[in-house]
Amino acid sequence: MRTTVKYVAALTAIATSLQATNGDNFIGIGAKTRGMAGTSIAISHGAESALSNPALISSVSQSEVSFGGTILIPSVETNGIESDADLSVAPAIAIASNMGNGVYAGIGMWGTAGMGVDYRGTGVNDDMVTNLQLMQFGVPLAYKTGTFSIGLTPILQYGALDVSYRVNNATPSTTKGAAQDLAFGYTIGTACALENFSAGIVYKSPIKMNYNGQISKMLGDYGVGTYGDDLEQPSEYGAGIAYRMGKSVIGFDYKRINWSDAEGYKIFGWDDQDVYSIGYEHDAGKWAVRAGYNYAKSPIAAQANSTVNFLNLTGFPAIVESHYAVGGTFRFSDRTSLDAAYTYAPESEERYGTTSTKHSQSALSVQLTYNF
Repeated sequence: MRTTVKYVAALTAIATSLQATNGDNFIGIGAKTRGMAGTSIAISHGAESALSNPALISSVSQSEVSFGGTILIPSVETNGIESDADLSVAPAIAIASNMGNGVYAGIGMWGTAGMGVDYRGTGVNDDMVTNLQLMQFGVPLAYKTGTFSIGLTPILQYGALDVSYRVNNATPSTTKGAAQDLAFGYTIGTACALENFSAGIVYKSPIKMNYNGQISKMLGDYGVGTYGDDLEQPSEYGAGIAYRMGKSVIGFDYKRINWSDAEGYKIFGWDDQDVYSIGYEHDAGKWAVRAGYNYAKSPIAAQANSTVNFLNLTGFPAIVESHYAVGGTFRFSDRTSLDAAYTYAPESEERYGTTSTKHSQSALSVQLTYNF
């Protein structure tokens, strides 16, 4: 079973570069969520809500399935050289059903995070190649009574990390191919929906991954020190509110991503992120339009160790801060609809010592949603 899960995930989680992210976490999962720049803690997006706030799958009237993906087009440049990791795809599929008596359940698989660059063959930036892929498999469960709902999504996370380089553009790395791991976590959330106002809160557990022979060898090769291979996806907590005005709704989310407590990331000196997003939707019935804005200060900060600064900016340049989003839905019938979203992160630039990195992102998300 473990081998099968890894095989399926390796085929589908082909995210190979930073992609409309807060740190290395995607700003949202699914085209509806991404069309509102990730605003999703108090606004339900149906089956999509399994990871953002599982309590909100309780908006599904009978059963709903959505499937699609995101095409990601980052642009990363370090010391005047562009990374070749400039196109990737992240899949998503989610199912949710009303089981009766206030009980809702579902299942899903989502590409949730990733980062990477490719400078091989350039003779600069130490020919650095990095590739982190994360995919989550979840089974959301929710219960609704009156205006209150609560939900839980147990998660099995698959991760793969591959790094290679030539120290000082000369000495080959001692890492040997990608390392993979599986680990468990969960997302829990609550929501309260009144006539025109809704609110929600959510907590995501940390998920500790171990990528054998990757981080320890990289930091050893660069003389940073002796460390293990843990790289933990950090815990998060957040809250959201939304106000409905006829056919329109506007929402605001706040999230805290605890990078400084996460194993691995704290070696690199990553700071916690406060993530703010605002989203708007107008639903005319046959069609809907969405827009949003997401902001989080880069978690990467200057360190006393110049080598850590080089590794952060060259191998893991999570420096984008603002994201703009537009999206919409076209309903072919009462059962079938097409959802799409476009997100854009304008260029951010950071320089630590002799290392300078520029990074911008754009992405197109498309999915089909079927109600039955």
